[in-house]
Amino acid sequence: MLLAGGLLAALAATGAVAGALWAQQPSGQAPVFRVKVDLVVLSVSVTSRQGRYVTGLKPGDFRVLEDGIAQKIAFFGEGSQAPVTVEEGRAAAGAEGSGSPGAAGVNLASDSFVGTNVFILFDTSNFMYRGFVYAEDAIADFLRGLDRADSIAIYTFSRNLSRATPPTRDRMLALRGLRQSVAGDDTALYNALLLTLRDAAQMPGRKVVIVFSNGPDNASMLAPDDVRAVAEDEGIPIYVISTSEVNKDPISGNVFRRITARTGGRAYFAKTWQRQTEAFQAIREELGHVYTVSYYPQPNPNEGWRSITVELTGDAAKKYRIRTRAGYRPKL
Repeated sequence: MLLAGGLLAALAATGAVAGALWAQQPSGQAPVFRVKVDLVVLSVSVTSRQGRYVTGLKPGDFRVLEDGIAQKIAFFGEGSQAPVTVEEGRAAAGAEGSGSPGAAGVNLASDSFVGTNVFILFDTSNFMYRGFVYAEDAIADFLRGLDRADSIAIYTFSRNLSRATPPTRDRMLALRGLRQSVAGDDTALYNALLLTLRDAAQMPGRKVVIVFSNGPDNASMLAPDDVRAVAEDEGIPIYVISTSEVNKDPISGNVFRRITARTGGRAYFAKTWQRQTEAFQAIREELGHVYTVSYYPQPNPNEGWRSITVELTGDAAKKYRIRTRAGYRPKL
């Protein structure tokens, strides 16, 4: 069980509540802000105009801009393969200047970065009583079909968050945690999503959070946009599968669309078991085809929101479409 103090502490750790930190300066002098230089890791989906995933692209096919400033790609990967070094990035540990989400000094080409860390956040509140077993079956089918290199964590929530299975590549362990889910009462979706994001942020390599929920939240202390900001800054795509009909709950539907679009994920509205299974299949296919594009930011005086633009070069720019996260706020 997590109390209010724990939630506030989690928010402070993300920088969503805590104020900026600065070095002590003599009286009368302006504070000097210190910003860590970390790696920005982007998950980039490329599709044709017919919606088919495009494979086989190279680093030279991509152009990355941060606040309009061209960036040099340091690491590049496709699908479940570990990213490879494109060029020597700037030394991150202990440096000052431009900041970003990511793990400073980590070798992205290591085995830790093979596959994706998939965090599944399963709504077990009373809104999900109908179809609870079918929901479990849809998740179980998704787990069985994931790439063997992917790790899986199963979290469930109603009023409180339960960590059913820690990140593991053991499919049987993940399925056992899923089947032990217990139906609860009220729904604190955004509280649970924040805590899941905080756990996911501690994992090296690529990670995504998949929310399976009925939609309405009647118990959270947090606003959805505060949680979205954390996901943006940590670089974690959020996918949502809602079992609610979007026209019956337009508020939740709009929130889900906004959160997923801003973080580079997608929202699916799937009332039936068949639709839910199709949504999971679509997510699994995307995880297998996503590109990992990483860079150390060029000097940038902006300490607030930094927009990210990823473009394709040459003929590919006219033929294909790109989806990735919109930007981030540097960590001070």
